[in-house]
Amino acid sequence: MSSELTRRTAAELAELIASGQVSAVEVAQAHLDRITAVDGRIKAFLHVDAETALAQARAVDERRAAGERLGPLAGVPIAHKDVFTTADMPTTAGSKILEGWRPPYDATITRRLREAGLVIIGKTNMDEFAMGSSTENSAFGPTRNPWNLDRIPGGSSGGSSAAVAAYEAPLATGTDTGGSIRQPAAVTGIVGTKPTYGGSSRYGLIAFASSLDTPGPFARTVLDAALLHEAFSGHDPMDSTSIDRPVPPVVEAARRADVAGLRIGVVRELGGEGFQPGVQARFNEAVELLESLGAKVTEVSCPHFTYALPAYYLIAPSECSSNLARFDAMRYGLRIGDDGARSAEEVMALTRAEGFGPEVKRRIMLGTYALSSGYYDAYYGKAQQVRTLIIRDFEAAFEQVDVLVSPTTPTTAFPIGDRVDDPMAMYLADLATIPSNLAGNAAISVPCGLAEEDGLPVGLQVMAPTLADDRVYRVGAAVEKALEDRWGGPLLAKAPELAEADR
Repeated sequence: MSSELTRRTAAELAELIASGQVSAVEVAQAHLDRITAVDGRIKAFLHVDAETALAQARAVDERRAAGERLGPLAGVPIAHKDVFTTADMPTTAGSKILEGWRPPYDATITRRLREAGLVIIGKTNMDEFAMGSSTENSAFGPTRNPWNLDRIPGGSSGGSSAAVAAYEAPLATGTDTGGSIRQPAAVTGIVGTKPTYGGSSRYGLIAFASSLDTPGPFARTVLDAALLHEAFSGHDPMDSTSIDRPVPPVVEAARRADVAGLRIGVVRELGGEGFQPGVQARFNEAVELLESLGAKVTEVSCPHFTYALPAYYLIAPSECSSNLARFDAMRYGLRIGDDGARSAEEVMALTRAEGFGPEVKRRIMLGTYALSSGYYDAYYGKAQQVRTLIIRDFEAAFEQVDVLVSPTTPTTAFPIGDRVDDPMAMYLADLATIPSNLAGNAAISVPCGLAEEDGLPVGLQVMAPTLADDRVYRVGAAVEKALEDRWGGPLLAKAPELAEADR
């Protein structure tokens, strides 16, 4: 029964717990056992607190026994990306400079997960300060892809995606700055959503690029992702960029799973040359499937998407160079060389040299240069102009169609170590996801098959206008249902079994 519970979806677990067939404690223990059995090889988690998780689960069981009305995901375990502050667990953002830091408060999303009765079983690995596409930039070592342990699980939320794909948790949180939810979801064969920017709170999220960072859900089904999206989204007065509008009806859309009559645009610039043949083939089949389900498919051109990648890699590093200035060895975290003989500036320099990894240093230097006197207009200012053109491309496209589709990533999961010495090759992993971050609209990645070359998962990306998040769930659920009917079950069922260690 214990191993069977870890294969259940979040919606199924919630129903079992609500009906009293199993307790929240039993469900939490099953997932903690699974983590003990397989995480030595996956390394999805940086911190697991079994005692606290079981106490949270016990509290849910007691509230239910007392007749209290609980949320739809009450008692369901969740893995939490280590970029959200948690008062009862360490928060490192994958960086040595914050190793051992325990925040004095919960992020808004952490607080909402607790209020909804979800059981936080641990904090997941990530690229340092969310900078990367492979989770190889973590100061605590890489996470591995459950489909092939020699491959990357995507990034920066690779710990969260691997935890869900390895059945260590049915749900996980992530953050999407340039594709850091959708790209890892695609390469691990699960579902990942980037909500509309401002639709989910950034309060208590350790900032990378403030105009781009967007918290979102990971799950094994579109409905589970929608349930989690609904549980932690909504206006937050603690976040000045939070949208004061109702959460779109994402759960209702996921249950509808119907695309009949919907107008779908295939983005001409996000496909073809540069995309792995097996990725392109699965994407083309998904488009044919959408047509067979009654959608009206046309090709749409978004000419400025070609410039999204260089614009992003000026805007994001510029914002990170400002946000990471707070890690100065004076306020919290690591402090090196504080022997009474050195100045504050010397201690600061030594601490940053020791505490930040190579990718973080690279982006801070890029951003500082782009914002410097004499270069601001030529680089940062020009990138913001390109961002406006990309937003206009989306606006023009959404006058013709209801949603846009593309492959989520140009390739399947690449080998660990394959791109660590080539930052440009690494950045190309986010080629198709970055336009939605620059525009702030909603997008999702759903599994659409395995590439013939390597047998690894491929993701279909669906993009919708700002605050039309429900549309991506409607399309994603329709594709999921049709493909699972064709495959006889979820794509993840085709993943190789992970050998469990002796307990």
